[in-house]
Amino acid sequence: MSERRTFWVENFGCRATQADGAAVEADLSARGLRSSAERAGAEVVVVNTCTVTAEADRDARQTIRRIHRENPDAEILVTGCYAQRRPADLEALPGVRWVVGNSHKPLIGQVVAPEAAGLVSISNAPVDYHGEIASGGVLLSDAYEQRSLLTAPILDAGQDRSRPNLKIQDGCNNRCSFCIIPSVRGYSRSAPPEFVLEEIRKLEERYPEIVLTGINLGRWGRDLPGRPRFHQLLETVLAHTAVRKLRISSVEPMDWTGDLLRLIKAERRIAKHMHIPLQSGSDAVLKAMRRRYRARHYLDRVERARAAMPEASIGADVMVGFPGETDAHFEETRRFIEQSPLTYLHVFTFSAREGTPAAEMDEQVPKPVKKERNRILRELIAEKKRRFAESLVGRRLEAVTLDRSTDQATAALTDNFLHVEVPGRLPAAQLIDVTLAAPERAVLVASDQLN
Repeated sequence: MSERRTFWVENFGCRATQADGAAVEADLSARGLRSSAERAGAEVVVVNTCTVTAEADRDARQTIRRIHRENPDAEILVTGCYAQRRPADLEALPGVRWVVGNSHKPLIGQVVAPEAAGLVSISNAPVDYHGEIASGGVLLSDAYEQRSLLTAPILDAGQDRSRPNLKIQDGCNNRCSFCIIPSVRGYSRSAPPEFVLEEIRKLEERYPEIVLTGINLGRWGRDLPGRPRFHQLLETVLAHTAVRKLRISSVEPMDWTGDLLRLIKAERRIAKHMHIPLQSGSDAVLKAMRRRYRARHYLDRVERARAAMPEASIGADVMVGFPGETDAHFEETRRFIEQSPLTYLHVFTFSAREGTPAAEMDEQVPKPVKKERNRILRELIAEKKRRFAESLVGRRLEAVTLDRSTDQATAALTDNFLHVEVPGRLPAAQLIDVTLAAPERAVLVASDQLN
């Protein structure tokens, strides 16, 4: 194999997909390939796709065409969720040599460089591969047969290189009527505790904050011997590593158990920040979505969290325009959000995914109506977020400095998920104490270097 062979990995989508891409990069590097300084100069380009919306599919196709135009000699390998769902569409695009579904993503290095030894994925069962597409083609099987978990630490998606994300769970056993993800990522599977400890020990030497992520993070451990729970993993990490701050990404409402809430409240080393997907505040819509809770269950969780941690940030995912969502249903959601202790939202507009029950439902909501509902919720949460930040002015908060500083100010993220600027230039990946002077401005009190 030529020492000059270079590669580039182009990632789309969520942190789990980003973690998959990081693992592919590590495997290709271990096999002797060299990361290219730019995409246009790479001999092998891996396009790691998302398929959560029609827009995500379109973005992937446009990028593949652009890669081929700017670099006609590049060997393009397409992988990820879109590759798992519609491989034939991608194989037909110009320049595409391989399409590898999520089912076989751990073997991308072996496909690209079969003669070289690489890394081993976390796996409860081997993935079958006999080199049958070394010259090109499609490698894919049923995602529900997947037992491997491919992961490597990634740096934050906003080009911030100070808060690594560690994927410790993949797949989902839920069957929400709007969601394509289970069919392209398979059943829930977990990284063993010993792997999590090993990775965190590597990261803690360089980074003060580590973010734990997954497709359905709260289900971590249910497929492992003894069926350990997520809060037990956190306790193990805190007891056996020196990590200074753990942040939990997104956990489903019914997995925010009393044990988990008590641990977050008691442990200074766990960020006071909870992201709890809501999707809708209307019970009728939640039932049609096949969500496993109702609005009262969700409200119970967030109110208990707020009572235990008055300064915690509590966020949610909310979908507008689900089929059959009437004006009255939307008003239930708007009122629920207005009256809840939520401090931020990720607002999504429903996108029909072929193969999901929701795509076949009657009463699809018109685009202009969906757009207006999206706007209303964004304006509502912007005001709630502002009031929450104003309530903390004058408080002392812990924060981590980000890799987005200027000569005049340093960007930082507080323990409770407020983005602030601190006067002066500070190194990235440093824990600091600040006093909040305004909703987006803070004053330095103490730092790693000053302590």
